[in-house]
Amino acid sequence: MKGFLKYTIYINLIVSLLSVYMAFNFWETDRNRAYIFIFLAVVTGFNFFFRRRYFKKFEARKKEREQG
Repeated sequence: MKGFLKYTIYINLIVSLLSVYMAFNFWETDRNRAYIFIFLAVVTGFNFFFRRRYFKKFEARKKEREQG
């Protein structure tokens, strides 16, 4: 289960990149939809970096406990 959680962080990155792609596709035809995809890209991008940072902190703390 923990191995799966390590990879779910990268799902946020994939969704963010796809949202940027969709925003560029909708930019000329439907601006409102493009803005929604830009918002989604920003939120999921932030979530990726936030979760990755805390995952690394928890892993470092786990290694520290195992050593000491």
